[in-house]
Amino acid sequence: MDDYWFCDWEPSERWPHYTRANAGEVLAPPASPLGQTFTWDNGTIIGWRDGYIRQGYFTEGEMSDFRPEVGGFFGGFFYINLSNVRMQGVRNPAVTIEGLDLAFFGEHPDVPEYVEHPDDVNEELTDGILSHMGWVMSVTEWPEIEEAKEKTKALRKDRPALSSLTPAELVVRARDLQPLLIETYNTHCVAASSSGVAPGILGAVGEAVGDMTVPMRCITGLGDVDSAAPSYFLWDLSRSVSTSEFLTTAFNQGVEGLLGRISEAGNSDAEDFMSSWNEFIFNFGSRGPNEYEIFADSWETNPTIALALLDRIRLQADEENPTDRHAKIAQSRVETIGLVREKLSEIANEELSGQFEAALIAGNIMVFQERTKTNFIRVINEIRVTFEELGKQSETSGHISNHKHIYMLTDDELDSYVSDPASMKETLEERFSTYEQLQELEPPFFIKDGIVPPLNTYKKLGTSIVESAASGDVLTGVAGSPGTVTGTARVILDPTDPFDLEPGDILVAPLTDPSWTPLFMTAGAVIVDVGGQRSHAVIVSRELGLPCVISVTDGTKRIPNGSQIEVNGSTGEVTVI
Repeated sequence: MDDYWFCDWEPSERWPHYTRANAGEVLAPPASPLGQTFTWDNGTIIGWRDGYIRQGYFTEGEMSDFRPEVGGFFGGFFYINLSNVRMQGVRNPAVTIEGLDLAFFGEHPDVPEYVEHPDDVNEELTDGILSHMGWVMSVTEWPEIEEAKEKTKALRKDRPALSSLTPAELVVRARDLQPLLIETYNTHCVAASSSGVAPGILGAVGEAVGDMTVPMRCITGLGDVDSAAPSYFLWDLSRSVSTSEFLTTAFNQGVEGLLGRISEAGNSDAEDFMSSWNEFIFNFGSRGPNEYEIFADSWETNPTIALALLDRIRLQADEENPTDRHAKIAQSRVETIGLVREKLSEIANEELSGQFEAALIAGNIMVFQERTKTNFIRVINEIRVTFEELGKQSETSGHISNHKHIYMLTDDELDSYVSDPASMKETLEERFSTYEQLQELEPPFFIKDGIVPPLNTYKKLGTSIVESAASGDVLTGVAGSPGTVTGTARVILDPTDPFDLEPGDILVAPLTDPSWTPLFMTAGAVIVDVGGQRSHAVIVSRELGLPCVISVTDGTKRIPNGSQIEVNGSTGEVTVI
């Protein structure tokens, strides 16, 4: 293996620090060459840059036109440019670097120190940034993303019969979708970057009233979170499984071949299930593990992944209905807001009271964050299924030996490949072999000072030795979602293999993305190794009323699988019993 992957970026001299925080949440494995160059270099990254400029944090031309410095790919792995993100803390009077780092990393011990660059401060940007902040604290509706929701849903509804398209036509279709990547990630950047405003203000309110649980209690149970919607659907479907003797027997035989067994049965339970299942895949099939990467299967391209999640949910008791749980946590939010208003009235701080009301409105951004991400993911999946078809046609024609080899192309090789596909076969096989080796590596969490370590220094996944916690040990993370639960720890490293998770178990994961969300329906609480207040695990746990602790460093390695633990989502403590 070479020291560097052939389509890696050059690190930025201007903004030299990079991090896997949040990056690993959206793209855990290395990116495929086509995934990186087609969907990121020539789509997502551009929308991300434009979203930063839109919020006022950067001037036009301050970042590069090609591969702008908002992120980077090293060893094939995706990184967020930490130095670049910190410009929000430098240039926004309402945000600090310390607060920004806390939202990203929790209490991670290795965060690189901020060193000011001569061009960091730009007071000419201040008015634009404050104008954007005013929008964040007053917005209740965002028509732009509602229009994008309908537009991206129509992509699936109006999808042509891909098998009838020629390879050249498939490439044209994929390219026609690239502008939508830019458009949808522009709005997602705005939402994601702005989602820390509400917790930041509420933190000051909590300090003033002497209750630091105020921030999470006031932005818990917001409702209408798009990434939770598939889980509600699966919950309803799971009830039909648990009450049907036929469906229960079918699931007990395993998820492999399950859809075939059900569809061939011909009874009413089977027909109803298949009708609901097809509706689920049509509406939510774009989701899946590592859904930002087109090489990775979605629920549509590999339904077994979603069936495995449904298999766990069906075991949950009826009284764990997520709608009821959400209603309770939403009511708790209303009560908390009332109590805080009373306390603020008692201390007669009109300015802080005004900020509190503004922060409650700014909490809408967290809902918008999940909606903009969902819009973006729909576009990603349409590109995925298009290239899946191109790969299958190429395999059938004998131009590649495995349809997944199509993802070893780069964007600028697509046209020449379509013209002469046989000429690339050996190159794609060699790249695929190296790509499989990359997936066995553990990338460094930080890249500091623009120094990218060579691949031969990366650790193999699973080789790091960490001492397990013993009875009585308390692991400290960051409070994510309130509540205290005691249960059995279940360390799950892959959402496609969740079969050890039983109802009420504590889900211990390295991180989560929306593909993990249905497992939250089975879990009694959630713990993740990395993540901040804006992470997926926090937002969905608050939606479903689950205690959650984030940023428990090496939690999946330190917490013994099967041990009894207590999770305190209000304090951020995990105690091994």
